[in-house]
Amino acid sequence: MKRKVAALCLSSALATSLLVAQPAGAVGNGPDYNGNETIRNERLHNYEEMVQFLRETDERSEVMSLEVYGKSVKGRDLYLAKFGNNPSHPTILILTQQHGNETLTTEGALRVIKHLASQGAEVKEWLSKVNVLVAPRLNADGAEGDVNFPLDDYAAGTHTRYNANGVDLNRDHTDRSQPETKGFHENILKKYKVDYLIDLHHQGTQTTLGDSDRLVSGSILYPTNPDVSPDVVHQSKQLGAVVYHAVEKRGFGTLSKYVGGSGANIARNGLALEYKIATLLFEMRGMADHSNDSYVLGQKSNGYLIEQAVIAIESAIDSIADGSIHQTDVSVWDTLPESGSGGEE
Repeated sequence: MKRKVAALCLSSALATSLLVAQPAGAVGNGPDYNGNETIRNERLHNYEEMVQFLRETDERSEVMSLEVYGKSVKGRDLYLAKFGNNPSHPTILILTQQHGNETLTTEGALRVIKHLASQGAEVKEWLSKVNVLVAPRLNADGAEGDVNFPLDDYAAGTHTRYNANGVDLNRDHTDRSQPETKGFHENILKKYKVDYLIDLHHQGTQTTLGDSDRLVSGSILYPTNPDVSPDVVHQSKQLGAVVYHAVEKRGFGTLSKYVGGSGANIARNGLALEYKIATLLFEMRGMADHSNDSYVLGQKSNGYLIEQAVIAIESAIDSIADGSIHQTDVSVWDTLPESGSGGEE
């Protein structure tokens, strides 16, 4: 039996240093980069720190198990944190950082892992009814900037969208030409019966709510491939409605409807089509690094965005656990304004 420990320690001080209460509205209106701010990505978990956190949390928790499901191009292990494996329970999978420069999604997922491993009353209730899988940082090489091409034109030169071979992993879910996507499909999607998936990303800083000048904190979208089952699309819309209402209820987040493609090579579409998984794309504001400065967000909004990811993930877990997701009204999608500017799903 794994030994019990009263408190789980993060391998960095990120969770406490970034989540100090701030005025409402900052997620949508936080500072842009625009070349005027130092990008301090060292405040985020690097690969070694993330692995240390996962291993230590696994050892200290009796409800978590950790497995390696694949390797990156550069040989980094890719980890899956598992909470529950009851075949009679629904399963939700959280996927982060298909793109290496979309960092705060993983920080949010690590906070959720810490919470799930805590064995508190709320967690025990959730895990008695739902299995939770978390695959943080699919693109481990891109997140380290350890790639086979230069990053000289990036704002910080520390992270990139692409994997080490220069491939966009969120366009590789049909071909599976890269070891990261191959391992993800072979050792997670084909091994576990996944019912729901939230695929967390980041978009540019200037995405607006429709035609207004109101910046959004994130954008969401269900599968739009025409061959996806209508039932799966409806379940995906329910998942999105749960997340939308949870984020908007907190008062500091504003979401729009993402304008995305319909290709099956995109996870949001391909996983819904092939595995009948209800999928939700969640694009959060700003990126840690990019060749276009307007996509990069200064770190002053990090705490809010991390909290937004936590809210999205945990609201989904809660609604699946108590079954309320099945009664969730999807009419919000009929009136949700589309994003006023594009992203990079």
